[in-house]
Amino acid sequence: MHQSLGTGTAVTISGLWRRSPPGKEQSHELHAEDVTIVGATDPESYPIQKKYHSAEYLRTVPHLRLRTPFHALLARLRSDCEFYVSAFFRTNQYIRLHPPVITSSDCEGAGEVFTLRPKEGKGDLLSGSSAGTDEFFRDPKYLTVSSQLHLEAFVHEHQKVWALSPTFRAEKSDTPRHLSEFYMLEAELRTESIDSVMDLVEDLIRDVAVQVQSSEAGKELLAVKHTTEADTAKEMSSRAEVMIRRWSGLKRKFWPRITYSEAIKLLEAATHDPQIVFRYKPNWHSGLQLEHEKFIAAEIGQGSPVFVTDYPKSVKPFYMLPSDVKTIAMDDDASTAACFDLLLPEACEVVGGSLREHRLKPLLRAMQEHSLLPVARSEDHTSGNASLAKSPESSNLDWYVDLRRYGSVPHGGFGLGFDRLLGYLAGVDNVRDVAPWPRYYGKCDC
Repeated sequence: MHQSLGTGTAVTISGLWRRSPPGKEQSHELHAEDVTIVGATDPESYPIQKKYHSAEYLRTVPHLRLRTPFHALLARLRSDCEFYVSAFFRTNQYIRLHPPVITSSDCEGAGEVFTLRPKEGKGDLLSGSSAGTDEFFRDPKYLTVSSQLHLEAFVHEHQKVWALSPTFRAEKSDTPRHLSEFYMLEAELRTESIDSVMDLVEDLIRDVAVQVQSSEAGKELLAVKHTTEADTAKEMSSRAEVMIRRWSGLKRKFWPRITYSEAIKLLEAATHDPQIVFRYKPNWHSGLQLEHEKFIAAEIGQGSPVFVTDYPKSVKPFYMLPSDVKTIAMDDDASTAACFDLLLPEACEVVGGSLREHRLKPLLRAMQEHSLLPVARSEDHTSGNASLAKSPESSNLDWYVDLRRYGSVPHGGFGLGFDRLLGYLAGVDNVRDVAPWPRYYGKCDC
């Protein structure tokens, strides 16, 4: 029978569970008395052999890489972190919601959405063509890029809500940081302070980091051997030091907070140092590039996360409330949004949040500026929001405008890339190795 016990074979083993002799790493061991093969495997063709396999190779067999010890550990870590997040929100009296995956709009306004259209008829399924031109939902619908807008609908009745749900982006980015399908943790709360939203993010991530470090999965991560075939004790120790450093940084009190304008000044000053070279020149109107975020996280954070606040309105979505901060402008037209990005050392932007524009007229103007409403759409300039009549011209965001038209309240929220956070906690730099079933540009095999 021993010849059939190749890698990948499923077996049932019975025997005696005994304490290991002195000098053994494990405390106990199984002394087998009977072995039964439950599921046989052809050892010659099994894709995962008892040797080192690169991460790139394992991505070609995602359905089988789940059996490897490290990916099984990542699955346990994901399960644990979802529990920690749920417990945190429950303790803080947040209501968990299940927002829709099919939506009528592009929340971010970037146009990077997957359009939903059914296959009709057996022939069409086989040929790959789409039969008919009638829309299933009467007009085009999409896979959600964010649950934020739908969560906002609940804030009127429930002061604090959250969701952890799949999100989709049709972004042709072939980088270790991007997926086409990923999980987004989002929350909305009634507030007039962007600081209260940042406090929530900080408390949440710190709580997760504390619990991961003391968990069984955390202890296994420190001892895991997964990077190279010839891992040495020194290399394993180095990876463990990276994770401990990251966890310690997340556990620090008082994460630094700087404005976008301060960040630009820091970057511009750095360009005078011949040792620092940026591929993209820092510019107030262009936003921050990845290299800029890494520099800010390293210089300001010194190992802890950094909040960058009050970005230019021109680089942010339509729904953000203007800042109260009077920016010392690089240009006269410099206006900012009451928003933030959270930068983690090495990983960079993982969370984005803002106060939402809760006033009807400013929201309509912002939507027109972002080409989400016809410029000629009429507004009744009466004083009360509820008295503003609907325009006969329709928009797929009319329902969102209604949230402001009928008794809106000040509120804010954030979105956290759950897979990116898991990768940061686990010391995995490529998010494609964190997602159990990674979907990205050109790849969706099973």
